[in-house]
Amino acid sequence: GLRREAEVRYLDIRQSLLRDPPEGEENLILLDGRHEFPFSFQLPQEPLVTSFTGKYGSIQYYVKAVLERPAVPDQSVQTELQIISHIDVSSPALLTPVLRSQEKMVGCWFFTSGPVSLSAKIERKGYCNGEAIPIYAEIENCSSRLIVPKAAIFQTQTYLASGKTKTFRQMVANVRGNHIASGSTDTWNGKTLKIPPVSPSILDCCIIRVEYSLAVYIHIPGAKKLMIEMPVVIGTIPCIGFSSRNSSITSQFSMDMSWLALTMPEHPEAPPNYADVVSEEEFSRHVPAYPPPMDCEEQLCCPVFAYIQEFRFQPPPLYSEIDPHPTDVEEVQPVSFML
Repeated sequence: GLRREAEVRYLDIRQSLLRDPPEGEENLILLDGRHEFPFSFQLPQEPLVTSFTGKYGSIQYYVKAVLERPAVPDQSVQTELQIISHIDVSSPALLTPVLRSQEKMVGCWFFTSGPVSLSAKIERKGYCNGEAIPIYAEIENCSSRLIVPKAAIFQTQTYLASGKTKTFRQMVANVRGNHIASGSTDTWNGKTLKIPPVSPSILDCCIIRVEYSLAVYIHIPGAKKLMIEMPVVIGTIPCIGFSSRNSSITSQFSMDMSWLALTMPEHPEAPPNYADVVSEEEFSRHVPAYPPPMDCEEQLCCPVFAYIQEFRFQPPPLYSEIDPHPTDVEEVQPVSFML
């Protein structure tokens, strides 16, 4: 089709690295050898657009050095620079939760089987790379079909040139839920979807925009999927509020420490008598190599619980009055036991 182009120049800083030629000479002559000319540029105070390379366009910054010589073509080299315009996701506009809901009637004409309803929510609008977005959703399947809930993060690149718009959309991350049978419901209570390494959102460029959205959708066999899209901004400065994270960590810690109450008896057991000690050969014949299977509740603390049980019921070492390493002078040392 017709090719359309647009260009915006954000920087154009030039400086001469060679000093002026001496009086009476038109050009400066450099002797043979290596010559270095240090230089520096001061970036403007106003924020620059983040570097980006997309499907149909790019935002690039580079430093170009040109050597102008008389009677010969110019020689030049250039090096690309990476510019990042910071986006603080702790701003009030990006801390507001997003909630969407939608319902769809499944069927054709008057042969309808029932509606499928979906409501989804995220805690805030702004996130950074590497963060996991907790998704809260409620799905109700009143149709006669087996449905599958899914969630995905989409990146939308928009290019504007000569009054025309070109859009490119791609999925960057996704997650899938369990099947929901007819007449059943399902709830996502913080199902996480991790953000992969992607470019930050670009919202302040007049010819290129990069936007993100979190879509929660229902795959319905034989019908168009039911989809909810919530806008998401990918920033560079993470959120400083960790109240929800702290509460989740606290609850997880209390759950992980529940094994302590199961393994500590109310009354301590006395150590076995030495007369009851058996040999290792006899012990291996009567005691199985692996502990018997445990209940489902005990499996949550299996590694620590199995280790403690093995320690408590393992017999003490065999007692012998003969010292395997005798010494000429018997030393008497105090011995203490801790139970």
